Amino acid sequence: MTPNTNTVKPFIVVIDPGHGGKDPGAVSKGIREKDVVLAIGRKLGKFINESYPDVKVVFTRSSDVFVPLIDRSKIANRNKANLFISLHANFCGTPATRGTETFVLGLHRSDDNLEVAKKENSVILLEDDYSTTYEGFDPNLSESYIMFELTQDIFMDQSLLFADAIQQQFKSKLDNPNRGVKQAGFLVLRQSSMPSVLVEAGFLSNLSEANYLNSDAGQTTIAQSVFDAFKLFKIKNSGQNAAVTENKSVNEELKNSGSAVPATEKQNRTAEVKTEEKKSVPLMTEQKPEVRSEIFAVESKENKQETKQLTTENTYFSVQIGANTTPVETNAANFKGLKDVRREKTDKYYRYYIGKENSLEQITPIWQQIKLKFPQSFIVLFVDGNRKILQ
Repeated sequence: MTPNTNTVKPFIVVIDPGHGGKDPGAVSKGIREKDVVLAIGRKLGKFINESYPDVKVVFTRSSDVFVPLIDRSKIANRNKANLFISLHANFCGTPATRGTETFVLGLHRSDDNLEVAKKENSVILLEDDYSTTYEGFDPNLSESYIMFELTQDIFMDQSLLFADAIQQQFKSKLDNPNRGVKQAGFLVLRQSSMPSVLVEAGFLSNLSEANYLNSDAGQTTIAQSVFDAFKLFKIKNSGQNAAVTENKSVNEELKNSGSAVPATEKQNRTAEVKTEEKKSVPLMTEQKPEVRSEIFAVESKENKQETKQLTTENTYFSVQIGANTTPVETNAANFKGLKDVRREKTDKYYRYYIGKENSLEQITPIWQQIKLKFPQSFIVLFVDGNRKILQ
């Protein structure tokens, strides 16, 4: 008898304590951001390991070492992570400013958000040949951030919901302002091919908040808050792998904490996200089998030449480059030289595509070329105007 082996892929979370080594991050009265976030990250990892032995925790750094931004996202991608959590502490020129905020990738909606992104992205200036590595990106130039308009919507809703869960936990556990869920152009999130957030756990420029973040109690509370949000995320995205008792307790938490709708700066996404939630948009990993089986069903027909003629005027394959909430002109200069980009608006997003091909065989080489410039691009199938994600 063949032994029954468990081939279920473990849930993988990557914890990314920001800065490290020659990059101290923000510094205030001897308190260094790199030390604070490493301590928080270690505590968070311990909480997850103790409560979820089936979850694999991967650190981008577990000691005081320098890790380039691009390598942090590579670690997450290489491990095929289900979730990426980047931990940071904030700093500004106004000492009275306090509070926590959690970011997802996107176009900054205010100058304050842009300044936070510039601060965190400026670490690349410590890297050798950063201009080549990041394709000419200059963290200090506002113009460089236009490409963050093209964020991938494939994980946007999951990222927003997780970010909001974190902020809800902070709100219930911390006695400081909840600055909400925000969007900005963080390089460390840009290349991460999974739901990703960047947590700003407080302001080191505020003396009382800096002392709290530097304390064991403060670091434990921050880590516990992120961990409690992680529990909600895992239940929502693991389904059958969760224990019944755990489901019950987390459902109670969801009920008591109210709607997990992102509280963005202007509150203008609340209704939209609720609408998206009602649509029950499946995860990419859930969509793949459904769409692939549909294609394979076509291929299994007696006349396999039908695959070659899979598309009609209303059925075709395209490559999606990105999506955003405000339009970007489709000229080649905005898309790293790519021509014939088309823009289509559905629900709250403008999406950008190349190609209308008759088969996977025809669209795949196009996608492989586009991936060289846009690694997070993916193939979609249009059927009567309905988009389905393939890979």
